Amino acid sequence: MTGLVITGYTGGNAMQWHARFGYAVLTLLLFRIVWGFIGGHWSRFANFLHGPSSILAYIGGRAHPDHLVGHNPLGAGSVFAMLLVLLAQVATGLIGDDEIAFTGPLNRFVSSAAGLRATWYHKQVGQWLLIGLVVLHVAAVVWYLHRRQQNLVRPMVVGDKELAAPAPSSRDDLRSRMVALVVLLACGALVAWVVGIGGTARVE
Repeated sequence: MTGLVITGYTGGNAMQWHARFGYAVLTLLLFRIVWGFIGGHWSRFANFLHGPSSILAYIGGRAHPDHLVGHNPLGAGSVFAMLLVLLAQVATGLIGDDEIAFTGPLNRFVSSAAGLRATWYHKQVGQWLLIGLVVLHVAAVVWYLHRRQQNLVRPMVVGDKELAAPAPSSRDDLRSRMVALVVLLACGALVAWVVGIGGTARVE
């Protein structure tokens, strides 16, 4: 994300790296979506897709025990919002054309008007939604750390979390890690193929 912002505002030859960072983000997005269906227990979307009543209960201080293990209802909403906004940002980058210095690799498959609309969204809407979500995400982590004494960063880094009560374990062994690696490589290959059918992004 940091690389995308820096290269996007630097422009010029840095846009080549902007495109590469975008392809990397798309690879990670595709991996996360696939992993949301086949990954460990707490990685699966089905285990942190919460309805309105669950969200209201959490906000009202009546959290379900599972809310304290994986993504709580508010965090889950942030995850889904980030995935959707990132997908929209990457998609508009792939087909965009700013008519100045950058043309996305898939721009030739859409009309000129569609490419311009995509660029408008990418620059005027999408980037600010993403920045807003990132700031909100970081602010929430800081709030939980200082107000609720919950360190949300450490479990994300090390993959483990100490709990007061037993909870289902998220599968994490050599086999699951090999599956994750295969899925990641497959997603990277798919992105390379998609970009290849349109040609590399053009930077002028």
